[in-house]
Amino acid sequence: MKTIGILGGMSWESTLEYYRLLNQGVREALGGQHSARIALYSVDFAQIEQLQHEGNWEATAEILARAAQGVEAAGADFLLIATNTMHKIADQVQAQVGIPLLHIADATADSLRRHGIGKVGLLGTRFTMEQDFYRERLRQQGVEVLVPDEGERELVHRVIYTELCQGRANPDSKARYLEIIAGLAGRGAEGVILGCTEISLLVQQPDTPVPLFDTTAIHTDRAVAYALD
Repeated sequence: MKTIGILGGMSWESTLEYYRLLNQGVREALGGQHSARIALYSVDFAQIEQLQHEGNWEATAEILARAAQGVEAAGADFLLIATNTMHKIADQVQAQVGIPLLHIADATADSLRRHGIGKVGLLGTRFTMEQDFYRERLRQQGVEVLVPDEGERELVHRVIYTELCQGRANPDSKARYLEIIAGLAGRGAEGVILGCTEISLLVQQPDTPVPLFDTTAIHTDRAVAYALD
C-alpha cells in the first residue's frame, strides 16, 4: 500500500471527510482492520483564506509547497490537495516535490466521461467558478462547463466561507443551492459538480434528481485506487 500525502485544513471540515473516506475505502477494499497509510499536513486556513481574497496566490503556493515537501519527507508516495480552489497553484506545488500530485479536476473529468456527461454545471468558490484554472482543465478533456449567474455565484461563495467552512449547514442555504442546481439543469447541464470539498456537507444526491458529482468522494476514490495499485 502506498502512503497518501494530504495537504489539508482548507477547511478542516472537508479534511475530516477526506480522512474518513480514504480509510473507509481501504477497509472496503482490503477488509479486516486495514486502514489507509496517510501523511497529513493541515494548514491554518485563516492565513490561506486571507491570501486568497487578496489575490496573493504566490504566497499560498509557497505555503503549500513547503507543506508538500513536509509530507514527502514524511514518506508520502503521492499527493492530494484536499480542496478544489487551491488547485489553482497545483503546478507550482508539483514542481517542488518529487512525488506525483493527483489533480482533483482530472479525477472529476474521468468520472464525468464514465457517466457520459458532456455538459456540466459547476458550483464552488468564486475562484473555482470564475477563473480558468479549473474550468479550462475540464474543457481540455471534452467537458463543457456552465456556471451560475453573478448573484448566484456570490451566494454560493459566501455560504462556503461563512457557513460550510465553519461547520454550519443552513436549511435556507441548502434550499437556495438546490434552486441553483435546478437552474443549471434547466440550462442544459446533464449533471452538477460539487466543486468545493465542503458542499457535500450541505447537499447530497438524495436531495435532487440532477446527477451530482461530489469531488471529495471522486478524489478519495481515485486516491484509494492509486494507493492500492
